[in-house]
Amino acid sequence: MQDAACRIRRLLRHGLPWATFILGFALLVPCATAADNPPDDVSRLISLAGNAGDDPACRDYLKQLRDLPGLDPKLQAEADRLISEIGRWMTSPYLPYFGNEVLKKEDFDFGVPKDSPLYPITDIYRGRMLCWVMLGVGGIIDDRRGWFDNAREAFERARAAFPENPTVRMYLGEPVPPAKRFPEIPGAPGWAVYQREGLERLADIITWWIDHRMQENNEYGGGWGDDCEMWRFWVPVLIGFDDPKITAAQARFSNALMSQDHMQGGYTAHIYDVEHTAEDSADVITPMMHLEPGNPEWARRALRLADLMETLWTGQNERGFLQFKSTYFSVDRVSADPRQACDTVYHPRAVQPTLLYWQRTNDERLGRLFTAWMDTWVDAAARNERGKAAGIIPSAIHWPDGAIGGLGENWWKPENHEESGLYTWPSAMDQMLQTLLLTYHMTQNPKYLDPIKSMARIRLEYLKHPPETSPAPGTEAWCAARMEYLESVVAKYRLLTGQTDLDQLLARDASPYTAFRITGERGPLDAALKANSEALRINFEGYTSEVRYTDRVLRFPSLLGENSMYPDAVPGIALPDTNLLYSTATGDPGSAGYFPLNAVRWLTPPRGLAVVVTDSGTAGFEAELFHFGQESRPMAAELYLLAPGAYAFSVEPGNVSQPFTVSGSRTRLAFELPPRQLCILRVARMGGLFPGSP
Repeated sequence: MQDAACRIRRLLRHGLPWATFILGFALLVPCATAADNPPDDVSRLISLAGNAGDDPACRDYLKQLRDLPGLDPKLQAEADRLISEIGRWMTSPYLPYFGNEVLKKEDFDFGVPKDSPLYPITDIYRGRMLCWVMLGVGGIIDDRRGWFDNAREAFERARAAFPENPTVRMYLGEPVPPAKRFPEIPGAPGWAVYQREGLERLADIITWWIDHRMQENNEYGGGWGDDCEMWRFWVPVLIGFDDPKITAAQARFSNALMSQDHMQGGYTAHIYDVEHTAEDSADVITPMMHLEPGNPEWARRALRLADLMETLWTGQNERGFLQFKSTYFSVDRVSADPRQACDTVYHPRAVQPTLLYWQRTNDERLGRLFTAWMDTWVDAAARNERGKAAGIIPSAIHWPDGAIGGLGENWWKPENHEESGLYTWPSAMDQMLQTLLLTYHMTQNPKYLDPIKSMARIRLEYLKHPPETSPAPGTEAWCAARMEYLESVVAKYRLLTGQTDLDQLLARDASPYTAFRITGERGPLDAALKANSEALRINFEGYTSEVRYTDRVLRFPSLLGENSMYPDAVPGIALPDTNLLYSTATGDPGSAGYFPLNAVRWLTPPRGLAVVVTDSGTAGFEAELFHFGQESRPMAAELYLLAPGAYAFSVEPGNVSQPFTVSGSRTRLAFELPPRQLCILRVARMGGLFPGSP
C-alpha cells in the first residue's frame, strides 16, 4: 500500500478541505497504526475530540486516542502534547499565559505539524488565542484586520473539520442559546421581565467566576492589575443589591490585594503610568467604600492617597496652580522624564476613593486640596493655546510650565506614554468632568461648571450645524464630534440641580434612563432593557470559560462587531449595558466610580426581582418594584441622598404611611413586597405626598 503520510501530504497540497481529510482518514491510517488498532477508532476519536465544544471532553477523547494499543508513536506524541496544552488552557493560574508568544509570532506552538490529522484541533485553540490577544492588547496593534483574518481562517478550518463544535461556531457568529430560561409571569411589566433577566444573568456570570476562577490567594487568573477591574462589570449587582456571596468575594479580593507587598505603602510601589498604577488601589478601595461605608480602614486608605497627592505627586506650576508633576509615579517616586511630565484627565483615578470620601464627609482639608487642583483645569480649559479652542478641557497639562498638552507636536496627543493612544484626547475625559461636577456640588462655586457648560454648548452647536466635511484633528468641530461622553455628567447635573439649561443637549444625547427620568417616556428604556437581556442571554461561555483577560469579561460580543472577526458586524450580537442595569436599580444616571449619585442599595439578592428608580434626590425617593416569587418577600433598602429631616414612606398597594427620620448619610427601611404585583415605594418629607401625614 502507498505510504499513508505521502498520501496525506498530497491531499494537503491539493487543498482538500479538512472535513474531507478527516472522513478519508480511516482509509489512510492502516499503515500508520498497528494491525490490531482499527482505523475507524482513530478517526472517530479525533472527530469526537474536535466536535466536543468542551475542553475537558476534548482532552478526554484525546487521552483515549493516545492510549489506543499500537498507535503510531508520532501521532501518540502529538496527542500527548495537545493533551498537555489543552490542560494548560483549562487550568493555568494565569489565563493569558499564551499572550507574549502570540504577540511575537501571531501564532502558538502546539507541537503538532500541519500534516497531522490533529492539526485542525490546534486551530480551535489558535483562533481563540488570537481573538483574546486582540481583545486584551488590540489597541497597540496596527493591523487589526490581519489578526482577525488569521483568527477567522483558523476557526473556518476548524469548522470544516468539526462542523458540530459549538465553540467554533460561537466565534464565527452562531450564538449559543441559554441553558437557563425564565418562565412567563402573568402581569409582569415588560421592563421588569427584561431587567430581571439582565440582573440574574449578570449574577450568574459573577457567580461562575467566584466558583470556577477564584484561587486560594483570591486572584481570578488575570493578575492583580486586571482582576481588580472586574468589579466595574459587577456594579449593578454588587452596588445595587446585596448578594452575600458576591459581596464576600469582593471583600476577600480587596483585602488580599491591599495585603500584597507592593501595596504596603497604600499605593503601588511599581512606577508606571497613572492609568495602570492607580488600579490596584482605586479598584479595591472604591468598591469597599460602597460595600462597607462605615469601615474606618477603607477611610484610612482613602486618606493615605490624599497624603501622597499633597506631599509627593503634585506641586505648584509656573502659572501658580497645583498640578500633578508626572503621568508616571508610585508610592515613593515621581518620574523626572520631561516627556512624562503631564497632569492628565486620567489622574482622578489616582485619588478616586479620596474623592468619594470628600463627597461623603465634606472634609475641609480635602476641599482645599481638590479645589486647588480643579482650579488648574478650569484655567486650562478656558485658554486658547496651541490650537485648542477656548472652553475645551485638554487631555494633558505639562509640568512645570503648565502648558496645554505634552511635548508632542499636537495639543491633543501629549505622547506621554508608550501607548500614545491611551492619553490622546478625549480618552478618560469623563473622569475629569465628573470631578469638576463634584467640586461644584461641594463648593456651589459655578466656575467649576464652566468647562462642562462650555463643552456642552460646543457639542450642541455641532449637532445643530454639523460641518459638511470631516473636521481637521484638534479643531473645535473635531472635538465636538467626540463629546458623546458629556451625556453622563450633564445628566447628573440635571438630576442634581433641577436646572434645565442643558436640556437641549440631553434631548439629543440622553441615555434611555436619563430620558425616562426627565420625560417619563418608557419606550426607549424598555427597548434598551430588552436589548441588554438579549445580549446576556446568549454565549454564556463567552463571558465565562472563554475569557482570558479578566478586565474584558463582558467584551466577547465586540469580537463580532464591525471590523473584527468580519468586516461588518454580525447581526443580533451586542455588548451588554451594565450601566443601564445600575442606573435603573439605583437612580444614578452615571457610573459608580466618580461622583456616584446612587440613591439606594437594595439589601437583598438580585434574583426574582426587578426595580426601576423613578425619582431620587435630597427630598424624596420613588421606585417601582416587581417581585416574581409566589410568596411575600421581606425587603430592606438603604437610602443615601436624603437630607436630614422627618420623612414617611409607603408601599403601594396599601398606601400606609410610615414615618421615619433621616439623621445621617445612610437610612435603612424595611418592608414587604407582595408577590407578582407592581408596587411603588414612595418616600417624602413629612407633610408631602401622603394623605393624612402632618
